[in-house]
Amino acid sequence: MTRAAALLPEALRAALWMAGAIASFTSMAVAGRAVSVELDTFEIMLYRSAVGVVLVLLVSSLAGTRGQITTDRLGLHALRNIAHFAGQNLWFFAIAAIPLAQVFALEFTSPIWVILLAPLVLGERITRTGALAAAIGFAGVLIVTRPGVSALEVGHLAAAGAAVGFALSALFTRRLTRGTTITGILFWLTAMQLVLGLICAGADGAIARPSPGSLPWLVLIGCAGLLAHFCLTTALSIAPAAVVMPIDFVRLPVIAVVGALVYAEALDPFVFLGAAFIFAGNYLNITHGQPRPTVRAATARK
Repeated sequence: MTRAAALLPEALRAALWMAGAIASFTSMAVAGRAVSVELDTFEIMLYRSAVGVVLVLLVSSLAGTRGQITTDRLGLHALRNIAHFAGQNLWFFAIAAIPLAQVFALEFTSPIWVILLAPLVLGERITRTGALAAAIGFAGVLIVTRPGVSALEVGHLAAAGAAVGFALSALFTRRLTRGTTITGILFWLTAMQLVLGLICAGADGAIARPSPGSLPWLVLIGCAGLLAHFCLTTALSIAPAAVVMPIDFVRLPVIAVVGALVYAEALDPFVFLGAAFIFAGNYLNITHGQPRPTVRAATARK
């Protein structure tokens, strides 16, 4: 750490890292929508994972951490990456099907699902605070989707399913971090999902080759996914989750503005109202809930 960085308050340093995470998540959404015109979600994941494998091997070689990649706990890695692969495919489908702000709002329910699924995966009990947080978050989902008032599209279900996939990925990641380095986790994340992408994309006997115009978008997706994970993890290592996670919700107005300017998507006040409920539920659990699985949930996205 440089002397100048050491002089910055922890909250400011964490905010700067979170700005990088927000920019990465936003750019990945825009890039994902751009390539969805010619590639399906499995093909996007195939090429994204290929970029990721190269990056992980290159960076770990330069950093001297390549030796941390081992074959230990492959079964747990497989469970984690199947959940993440499913969630990420649903996320890429959703960003091409419904407004970006709705996708991000529903994605923010992932920590709520962590609360509900933690007893099954980690054996942790649901506290009263956790149950209340989940109820508030679910109310936010109803406000965003407004079933019975507006049409519930398949994109909404995909975004909600993505949140469940990310939650399971987060819980398995929490188990993996008890003895596995981040280099090992990232390598098997990209390597296993490369295989899953190849199998699923090739199931119909044809894998579309990206056009020259799509290649930069695919490289951006691969880089942004890893960078977002790194920025978010670094921010959480600098400041408490109660400081970091509210900053993460800045992604919603940012992506809403991007959607309005780039894709002429309407700024729906119900999306922001519902997101406020989801944020309230998450923040309640972060600050008062025990145990606190939501911290890990943030580090396992995409």
